Amino acid sequence: MSNIDSKIPEGPLAEKWSRHKAAIRVVSPANKRKLDIIVVGTGLAGASAAASLGELGYNVKAFCYQDSPRRAHSIAAQGGINAAKNYQNDNDSVYRLFYDTIKGGDYRAREANTYRLAEVSPNIIDQCVAQGVPFAREYGGTLSNRSFGGVLVSRTFYARGQTGQQLLLGAYSALNRQIDAGSVEMYARHEMLDVVLVDGKARGIIVRDLTNGEIKRFGAHAVVMATGGYGNVFFLSTNAMGSNGSAAWQAYKKGAYFSNPCYVQIHPTCIPVHGSQQSKLTLMSESLRNDGRVWVPKKKEDAERLRKGEISAVDIKDEDRDFYLERRYPSYGNLVPRDVASRAAKERCDAGFGVNAEGKAVFLDFKYAIERLGRETIEKRYGNLFQMYEKITDVDPYTHPMQIYPAIHYAMGGTWVDYNLMTSIPGLYAIGEANFSDHGANRLGASALMQGLADGYFILPYTIGDYLAGEIMVPKIDTNTPEFDEAEKNVTGRLEKLYNIKGEQPVDYFHKKLGHIMWEYVGMSRNEEGLKKAIEEIAELKKEFWSNVRVPGEMNNINPELEKAGRLADFLDIGDLMARDALNRNESCGGHFREESVTEDGEAKRNDEIGCYASAWEFQGEDKEPVMHREELVFENVKLTQRSYK
Repeated sequence: MSNIDSKIPEGPLAEKWSRHKAAIRVVSPANKRKLDIIVVGTGLAGASAAASLGELGYNVKAFCYQDSPRRAHSIAAQGGINAAKNYQNDNDSVYRLFYDTIKGGDYRAREANTYRLAEVSPNIIDQCVAQGVPFAREYGGTLSNRSFGGVLVSRTFYARGQTGQQLLLGAYSALNRQIDAGSVEMYARHEMLDVVLVDGKARGIIVRDLTNGEIKRFGAHAVVMATGGYGNVFFLSTNAMGSNGSAAWQAYKKGAYFSNPCYVQIHPTCIPVHGSQQSKLTLMSESLRNDGRVWVPKKKEDAERLRKGEISAVDIKDEDRDFYLERRYPSYGNLVPRDVASRAAKERCDAGFGVNAEGKAVFLDFKYAIERLGRETIEKRYGNLFQMYEKITDVDPYTHPMQIYPAIHYAMGGTWVDYNLMTSIPGLYAIGEANFSDHGANRLGASALMQGLADGYFILPYTIGDYLAGEIMVPKIDTNTPEFDEAEKNVTGRLEKLYNIKGEQPVDYFHKKLGHIMWEYVGMSRNEEGLKKAIEEIAELKKEFWSNVRVPGEMNNINPELEKAGRLADFLDIGDLMARDALNRNESCGGHFREESVTEDGEAKRNDEIGCYASAWEFQGEDKEPVMHREELVFENVKLTQRSYK
């Protein structure tokens, strides 16, 4: 534990950030022009960071594997972004947002980071409005808010069901402005494959040009990872197919701690799986739970008839419907947090009340909202989401309930960072979903966009200056050094090894098998026996992958299968660490549900005596067991209580 320093400032919680900004070092405008920064990833966190750093005068190189920054997965976020503006005059505040986030994360996040997130949240809305983001507005012109799970106030700003897209367009516009000004160089279709350390500091990256297979070197005084989460380790998830954890994993193998890998979020409102050949799942925004009511039949015989197709949902009378979230959690009802809603849906389906052919779905019904508000109002709020659902399922959600079921969505775990968002490697930063810092064991809805933009616009631009103030006299990083030679050699050697296996099975064959292992044993419900079995099966699958995968095409050319193979090799290792972390955490908290730790009424049972920590795993070498360090979580401003939404 002596080597874990989170650098949390002294002083009262509400003054930590302002005191910290006043105390840290600042780089002058003339000196900023001498310094280079690499930003990997151009989603909300990466685009906002690159744009802000470019605006400040640093020389920025931005990288993404997509053909345009506009294709980042942030574009898929639907429901909204939280901010403590209190526009509804419903007694919201910075402290209430802080407390809801800490409680929503089941008291497994740092107080200081979470409070800072709430503190800067109002600035994000002002920034985005100034950029022209078309947030929904009330009749009089004021910005509209709606509720999200885990809170009793309305603090979520939204743009119908396209909030992520509109926010990304705002950040993309700011990024393009800096590209045009010459302060940001944009490298699309480039994938980071390694981080280069010189004298223990991050000094650059090795990338592969995905258009021709060329391996390239780039140097900088600091490197920022904004590469998203690792949810695709499960194969079926709401993530884009290209989303991966490889950049963070390569940093881990160079010495960056990986924190809380077992904390992954199950989203309760996804369109259920529709076949064995499906490659991803479609998210239906949590905002739908504002007006949609979740239910299953009260009678098993009705559920059985639904599964056989003998009746439809509209044939079941209101008195025969079990609105189980409203029944079990009367205070929050349909707006309980995602982990609670997901487990409740699983419990009903496991008990035999599932409503689709496979018995793995519940209803989300808008009949009552349409009767109360009118179809036109619902169309204005959710029209594009309803259209998307109908296109995918061929069911009209205005006349028939949606079918939903939980699915893997977001990774709360990630690269360990201190208060400054720096990893355990000096000069290497991680922001947005790529780090672990703000959400604890469960992220509240509409907080991902908040954290990504908070990190990129309002936190990293301050904290990175503190580090770079000590790098002013360091000349431009020379990439023709032994450290870059060695890193490129390792990257090339790994790609050649993957390409030359010439086995019999494609990458997706192994990815699907890994996904089955992860969902079965490291998914919504976990136990000691299953987690140990997962570790064994992942080891066997890894051995089979490295001896029998087949990568077609050319090595030194465009080759998506080679990209997938490298990412899956990392997913195999990430899955192993997730299972080890889940096995080590012998309690239930947030999205991590251990069957050995439940309350009398079946809810997650936290154990603060053994679990009040953030894990920080350190790489020890290939095929060697990692070492876990503990960052003890100290709560001075909130009282640790068993989480209840009843």
